[in-house]
Amino acid sequence: MDKKLEKKSEKKLEGKLEYFNQYIKQLGSIAVAFSGGVDSAFLLKAAYDVLGSSVIAVTIHSCIFPEREHLEAEKFCRKYGIRQVICEADVFSIEGFERNPQSRCYLCKRSMMEQIIKTAKEQQMAYVVEGSNLDDDGDYRPGHQAVRELGIKSPLREAGMTKADVRALSRQMGLPTWEKPSFACLASRFVYGEMITPEKLAMTDRAEQLLMDHGFRQVRVRVHGSMARIEVLPEEFELLMRQEIRENIVNKLLEYGFTYVTLDLKGYRTGSMNETLKLNG
Repeated sequence: MDKKLEKKSEKKLEGKLEYFNQYIKQLGSIAVAFSGGVDSAFLLKAAYDVLGSSVIAVTIHSCIFPEREHLEAEKFCRKYGIRQVICEADVFSIEGFERNPQSRCYLCKRSMMEQIIKTAKEQQMAYVVEGSNLDDDGDYRPGHQAVRELGIKSPLREAGMTKADVRALSRQMGLPTWEKPSFACLASRFVYGEMITPEKLAMTDRAEQLLMDHGFRQVRVRVHGSMARIEVLPEEFELLMRQEIRENIVNKLLEYGFTYVTLDLKGYRTGSMNETLKLNG
């Protein structure tokens, strides 16, 4: 990059961080909806640097989130000495969730955010904040509607931060999450209308963990009935096609309960389950 452009980019990023800090300072005390992902980790630590003990992390523990994500969230809070409150959530008690309608994300997000709001009030925190950034506006995300309806703040979006900004600032701060792969809840792996069950969630979790254990960095295992549609980065197709690795993945996924195992030739992308909505829209 040209040095002048680089300087301009750095200055712009500094401006966004300064705006973010002022915005957080005005809130006074906050509960951060903390999943342990790139965005919420930056939001939590950056807010903590501004408000100190007037910041708490509230983490939802549920079967739609892999246990590794929960453990990483706990480890992050311990590392930086940030108080964390963990809330148990039974997603199958949410009416309509298991039928996986197009509004599933809204139903789930609203239920969980209401729980976080309740916890924030109990902990005497003035506001609840969450980690959406500007890039999240580009896909079908009904969960954002729940965030707006409940009056939850989105400081990263307010500061005009993109995912790249969050990663760059996280790297500057030395956060272990700066290059963490993007993650979405396991319920997002199911084609709309597909019944979601605890067993299928566990199958999907095990399948994605297997791929990560083989060295694949950014993965999704999409569920279409008894078929698993694997998404990995195109540059990792060659690794997946190595006979030993391919056979191991196929055999394990069949063992987990899938009948067919396929590779999506478009490769990994966010929101691929929403592509049918665009086609039908």
